[in-house]
Amino acid sequence: MRIALATCRNLPDWEVDDQPLESALGDAGVDIEKPAWDDASVDWSRYDACLIRTTWDYSQRLEAFVAWAERIASATRLFNPPEIIRWNTNKQYLRDLEAARVPTIPTQWLAQGGACDLASILQQSSWRRAFLKPIVGASSSGTLRFDVDRDGIAAGQAHLDRLLPTHAMMLQPYYDSVESEGEYSVIFVENQPTHSVRKVPVAGDYRVQDDYGAHDEPAELDAHDLRIASEALSAVGKSLLYARADFLRSPDGELQMNELELVEPSLFFRHGPIAAERLAAATIVRASRERRCTS
Repeated sequence: MRIALATCRNLPDWEVDDQPLESALGDAGVDIEKPAWDDASVDWSRYDACLIRTTWDYSQRLEAFVAWAERIASATRLFNPPEIIRWNTNKQYLRDLEAARVPTIPTQWLAQGGACDLASILQQSSWRRAFLKPIVGASSSGTLRFDVDRDGIAAGQAHLDRLLPTHAMMLQPYYDSVESEGEYSVIFVENQPTHSVRKVPVAGDYRVQDDYGAHDEPAELDAHDLRIASEALSAVGKSLLYARADFLRSPDGELQMNELELVEPSLFFRHGPIAAERLAAATIVRASRERRCTS
């Protein structure tokens, strides 16, 4: 069996998060290749399956990436499938989850190219601090934390004036818990949780990616919190090979969804080795099932 782990052309040498998965697949006798998603010379039909793993540049070329996913899904088995890729690469999917009663961070959706008077919007809120981010993006790019006072709102308005002409944006309350407690991630394989992780930024920062010096560690979430994560994934209504659900602690102590990562999330195998083994086994089963159905 041959499986592709789709990547990007400029993947940095220090990226080693998927090594446990690669080892688990290799131990099971799978031939692994890591082609760049946008390499036109790749014959994707050579593979029994393709997992999207480190395609970190997709947000700069979103429509091309979604078109690629839809195209190669006719050549091989793609995980996660293209309809999920299209849905999940735009953070407006959170509106669907909110409608399904998943606890999400309250959000004002600001349309690309529209006029926005930030002061008027925030006048209706009781927020002490607020947060802006693009609905398409990665690694905290284009985000801004600001105080809800005259100077902070002016900074937020300038940020919107710069980005809103070309990017739809999200406006949310800023949860201080990200600085003290961090962000929680629950990792799933075949819709079942395997392990949880806590990502903590450097002092005074809110960015939980290791690009900005944040650290991560295993986390033990109670049954209530794990149920919230599982119900969020169930609300998607699809059987997913892998997923990562990210949450922040709201001021009332409840977890609220920050993002649901279904495209190319880090799955933090270093904190849950069993997840790599389960994902490798599940991928092989799904790829084998597809081969039987099409042979």
